[in-house]
Amino acid sequence: MASIVSRSLVQRRAQAHQVGYELVRSFSSSPSWFAGHNRWSQIKHGKAKNDKAKSLERQVVAKEISSSVQMWGPDPKFNPRLTLALSNAKRAGIPKAIIEAAVARGQGLSVTGEALESVTIEAILPHSVAAVIECQTENKARCLQDVRHAVKNAGGTATPTAYLFEKKGRIAFEKKDGVNADDCLDQAIEAGATDITTDEDGRIVVFTEPSETKNVGEALSKLIGVAVEELEILWVPKDDTLVELKDESQAQEIEEILGTLHEEPSVRDIYLNITQTF
Repeated sequence: MASIVSRSLVQRRAQAHQVGYELVRSFSSSPSWFAGHNRWSQIKHGKAKNDKAKSLERQVVAKEISSSVQMWGPDPKFNPRLTLALSNAKRAGIPKAIIEAAVARGQGLSVTGEALESVTIEAILPHSVAAVIECQTENKARCLQDVRHAVKNAGGTATPTAYLFEKKGRIAFEKKDGVNADDCLDQAIEAGATDITTDEDGRIVVFTEPSETKNVGEALSKLIGVAVEELEILWVPKDDTLVELKDESQAQEIEEILGTLHEEPSVRDIYLNITQTF
């Protein structure tokens, strides 16, 4: 039985390496084709790009803080991952209010101490791109209204799309010399993983059932002697639903839409069924 599962893991590893789901941070920056022809237009365009980069950095760092708190608690004394995330936030000049909100969010709370509710919004964006938008909010009705309105303004439609995706747990381990995915197949099977691969940074990454994510991460960490670096639940598109963006202009349009959606304070993650980002 183990050999059958091992072969399945090996076969699926190549599929997991494919860029089938993209978060907003995975889009590369590219020059705008509408920068203007005078100095003021260029200055405004440059400022917009810088503001967008800062906003993206804040989103990434805030998510890192929230994930650390969710996994190992809000006390930095007992959570070295949170200590590192907070250090990165301060070094990046992230405002104190954003840091406090991220710590609270990791505990499922708003900055006022109210419980946050998870909300999933499904939509079709321009160029037939399916999206699953994960939110956390203390006001579900307002969140639904605001995000759906933002989708509509961007040329999209709020409509069921979750059936085009699979929900999976993803665990990334710290990079360690001499430890690779091929050597950890048996341990991954024993821990309960459904797939194993290596990401672009050389880290071992495993996928599992969403409800088993934390347990699998802890079990495999002990088996291979490598600490967990990231742990999250993802919406991964099914292979037969993937959409390819035809050119850079389409990719830029989707990137701008994602940037707009991420301006909504309740939006945490956005998953797409695209295969190319230019």
